[in-house]
Amino acid sequence: MSGLEGGGPGLLQAPGVSARFLDLLAQEPLGRSRILDVGCGAGRLALALAPAARWVVGLDREAPLIEEARRRAEAAHLVNVEFHGADVEADSYEPWWPDLVTAHLCASDAIIERAAQALAPGSCLAMVSFHVDQWKETGKVSRFAYDELRMRAALESRGFAVEALEVEQNVRRFDSVEEGLAAAVGLEDRWKADGRWFRYIAFLESGGRTLTRSHLLVKGRWQGEAQPKASRAGQRS
Repeated sequence: MSGLEGGGPGLLQAPGVSARFLDLLAQEPLGRSRILDVGCGAGRLALALAPAARWVVGLDREAPLIEEARRRAEAAHLVNVEFHGADVEADSYEPWWPDLVTAHLCASDAIIERAAQALAPGSCLAMVSFHVDQWKETGKVSRFAYDELRMRAALESRGFAVEALEVEQNVRRFDSVEEGLAAAVGLEDRWKADGRWFRYIAFLESGGRTLTRSHLLVKGRWQGEAQPKASRAGQRS
C-alpha cells in the first residue's frame, strides 16, 4: 500500500490526487478522448486532465463548486473544459458521449450503472472511492465506502472487466491524545453530527494512537454491447 497524496512523477499531476490513479488515467488515449468527470467539485481532477485531453466535462450538483471550477478554468486559459450542474446519481451521462468516465472520491452503484449505459465497448470507468477502512478509528463505515469484493461485484455485474482494484492507505501514528485530536482538525463538526467524534475520542483515551485514510483505486473496461444513442447532444469536435 502506498501513500495517498499525488504529485509524484508521471504525465499527469494534481495536488491531493493519487499519483497511481493519475498514472492509470494516463494509460488511456486521453488526447482523443472526451472525458466525463462526475462529482467534479471545484474541478481539481477535470482541470488536471484538460491539458492532456480532447475535451473534458465536469458535472456536480453543487452550484457554487461549478462556478468555482469555471473560474479556475478561465484563469488557467483552458478552452477544452466545461462544467455543468447535474445530479450524477440520477441524470444520464449519455448526452455527453464520454470515452472515459472518472470520479474522484465520488463513487456509488448508481454512478457505475450510468457509466455502463453511456460508455462504448472498450471504454473505461476510473474512480477513487472511500475504502471501508477510511477513518476506521471512529467506529463507523461511511455509506459511500467500498471494500474490494463489493466494488468488484458492482463493476462486473454491470459489464465491466476489472483492470485495477487497489487499496491506498496512509496510517498516521501519534504519541498522545492531543496529537490525535490535532490530526482531526477540520473533521470535528462533521464527526460530531454523526457521532464519530465521540467514538474517536474514546478510541484515543483507550490508548489508540492512529488515524487511517484509505482509498480504493478502480479501473474497469466496459465489455457490453454497443447501445444506440439518440443523439450526440453536447459533443464537441
